[in-house]
Amino acid sequence: MSEASRTLILFPTELERRRFGDQGGIDAELADVDLCGFGPVAAAARTAQLVAARRPARVLLVGIAGAYDLAEHPVGSAIEFGRAAIDGVGVGVGDTFVPPPSLGFPQWPGQDAGEEGAPHPLADVVPLSGPEGLHTELLLTTCAASDTPELAAQRRERYPAAVAEDMEGFGVALACAFAGVPLRIVRGISNEVGDRRPEHWRIPAALAAARRLALDVLHSSEPWGPPA
Repeated sequence: MSEASRTLILFPTELERRRFGDQGGIDAELADVDLCGFGPVAAAARTAQLVAARRPARVLLVGIAGAYDLAEHPVGSAIEFGRAAIDGVGVGVGDTFVPPPSLGFPQWPGQDAGEEGAPHPLADVVPLSGPEGLHTELLLTTCAASDTPELAAQRRERYPAAVAEDMEGFGVALACAFAGVPLRIVRGISNEVGDRRPEHWRIPAALAAARRLALDVLHSSEPWGPPA
């Protein structure tokens, strides 16, 4: 595989990369593998650095996430997402929270064609790459994971389309959008959002499912579509 066609697979943490490897990992011929860091800020900064240095043809973010509805997305399953949103950027907290669109300040105002960077305005949702119309699920990124069912319900009320919560997806998506690099996100479901009891988490099972789905993505002949 030529360098120009390389896929870069990113994991947020060494734990996720290691547990993914325990399930069989990824053949080095299919992709390069690296860490993007924990949380949206580190993930955005590190992804931007890696994309600038390695110039991959595409990026695949893989890791674990919590699901809002385990009946729909049970622990041990995996999801590919079509959009990434972020909750927590704006003004206030809880019931008084106001997101960027309501403030009139998009996170990125957009720019003219020909300039470097994401050409379109970005508020709090970034579309991801992939076969058109196939994956529409919304991934909600947060700076701090929901630690109670009440907080999970509050976030779901603001983003009723969200099916899962993570801490890196939007940051990676933003970095890839600015670089014009297609991004797809696969997450294995390890827990219910708001449940912080370790005995209820199933990280190896989640990453086993994420690996199967990631391999499907890598082996598929379907085009990744335009970048976000």
